[in-house]
Amino acid sequence: MKDIEITNSIKYIGASDESEKLFESQYSIPNGMAYNSYIIKDEKTVILDTVDKTVTDEWINNIERELEGKKPDYLIISHLEPDHSYNIGLLVNKYPEMKIVGNATTFRMLPNFFDNINIGDKKVEVKDKDTLNIGKHTLQFFMAPMVHWPEVMLTFEQLEGLLFSADAFGKFGKMDSSDEWVEEARRYYFGIVGKYGMQVQNILNKVSSLQIKMICPLHGPILKENLEYYINKYDVWSKYIPEKKGIFIAYASIYGNTKKVAEELFNILKEKNIENVAICDLVKDDMAKAISDAFSYDKMIIAASSYNAGVFPPMAHFLNAIKDRNYQNRTVGIVENGSWAPSAGKSMKAIVSEMKQINLIEPIVTINSTMKEANITELKNLVESMM
Repeated sequence: MKDIEITNSIKYIGASDESEKLFESQYSIPNGMAYNSYIIKDEKTVILDTVDKTVTDEWINNIERELEGKKPDYLIISHLEPDHSYNIGLLVNKYPEMKIVGNATTFRMLPNFFDNINIGDKKVEVKDKDTLNIGKHTLQFFMAPMVHWPEVMLTFEQLEGLLFSADAFGKFGKMDSSDEWVEEARRYYFGIVGKYGMQVQNILNKVSSLQIKMICPLHGPILKENLEYYINKYDVWSKYIPEKKGIFIAYASIYGNTKKVAEELFNILKEKNIENVAICDLVKDDMAKAISDAFSYDKMIIAASSYNAGVFPPMAHFLNAIKDRNYQNRTVGIVENGSWAPSAGKSMKAIVSEMKQINLIEPIVTINSTMKEANITELKNLVESMM
């Protein structure tokens, strides 16, 4: 990627990988993935984070281009997840005089990833709100444990107002991807960070008084304008507040009969002029998108086939995924299908009942194999109960 100048003295040195199809071996990334790294050039030269192994060569070339024969004075480690820490050992060996900046948890966890890394007296351990002066620029560190690992910290550059936000405010997609920020950022947030809403709230409160002019995450684009929009999204997401008033239909069908029920529900909602309605096939569609949509809407209807005296596994996987991410403050309706001993409803209800502040609509609608006229009336009644 060509040189990206953030300010006169701060440059982007990361790289994007377009070859990988899955992030963390589970999230679809049709538009690739950006692995961001930055350099600040002042009296002292600072590199902020390394990159994933898939883009090592491009990253090293970017560093050498920006250093122009000089050596970096500091490497700041914001986050030790391998997609950001893979090249720490390489950089330490290449520049043995370089100092390593991290927090106590960073240095406690570092040996987990590198057997023979030799930092010695080059360790610079910082605590919450500590500062590091590198010339005209002063860097301040804010601990952000469990956003989304325990060692995570954010770095605020005080002179020019840049917040280096680690995995916060990141999104799926390469650096120059043209897709809309909010959809892929929401999918990224609830997939990866979503469990830790309270911790996100803590760090938002910590940095709320800062004069932030730019947000530089470890994934996705650098955010330069309308920062209130992005910060507000994180505030809403981390408080588990629905973004839309509407209904999300998630279904898991074996032979297509439950699919027909879900499609009938979709049509009923459209006939009632419900503006925000979405539908997802949990067997075929992207699970991360389904999780994102579940958190986006204030109401949800789940429909699934019975299976092995329980519920069809794609639905169980989906419900457990949103439960693990603290799905709450929503209204949920349930539709089950079964040929001789319907069991899906009981299984779905058991999982949903473990979630916080859920308005669970009764009764469960039961389909015996194929949808009948009486079932359509029951579906309409379910919709009415959710309004």
